[in-house]
Amino acid sequence: MNQPRRLAGARDVRVSLDGGESDRVVVACPPHPQLGGDRHDSRLRAVSDALSAAGIDCLRFDYGAWDEGIGERTDALTALAWAEENYEQVGLFGYSFGGGVALSAAASEDGPTPAAVSTLAPASKIEELDVVAALDSIPVPVQIVYGERDDTATWQPIVERARELGYEVESLPARPLFRLTARAGRRNCGLVSPDTDSIARRTLLNGRRVLQEVCAQSDSPNTVGQRYWG
Repeated sequence: MNQPRRLAGARDVRVSLDGGESDRVVVACPPHPQLGGDRHDSRLRAVSDALSAAGIDCLRFDYGAWDEGIGERTDALTALAWAEENYEQVGLFGYSFGGGVALSAAASEDGPTPAAVSTLAPASKIEELDVVAALDSIPVPVQIVYGERDDTATWQPIVERARELGYEVESLPARPLFRLTARAGRRNCGLVSPDTDSIARRTLLNGRRVLQEVCAQSDSPNTVGQRYWG
């Protein structure tokens, strides 16, 4: 498969495709672009390492010019559309701001629908995008992973609504703004069963098992792949 650098469309969406040999892919939405979030974010790279270990490609992308969340959702839909044209099965992942974008994109009636959505510390509201309300319109399996001691993200409304809707909600005893190394991702991310056929199940397993390991606290500064919140 040709490695794309920019996706066709009105907005400037730059991408990195990890892999290229699989028939399955997960589109990864980065955190807030105005706070330095882009496709090179360590969380996205760790998830990509996890997926690669499971034989699944990962499409990481940069948002175009800041557009109050609306354009960023369009960028996610553009990435999903490209993935749908080039793969048999497509999953969607997002972290923080990107988690809110991912959930909003999955609820869109005008774009492609992923097989499943897994998010880590998703934003409940992005400017004009009501992510909590979007949960009601997502027709595929959804997982929300959040930190119990996260006092910077407004996770309570989205977690409460996700539980009401019967979505999978995973809590972690962690503080906000965790970081990790790519090595930590490689070490912790080879946990998806190769016998699983469904990209939805693979994505949710990745979220439940992998992200919990990736976000786990480490008290030792010498621990390989130290992660922490705060």
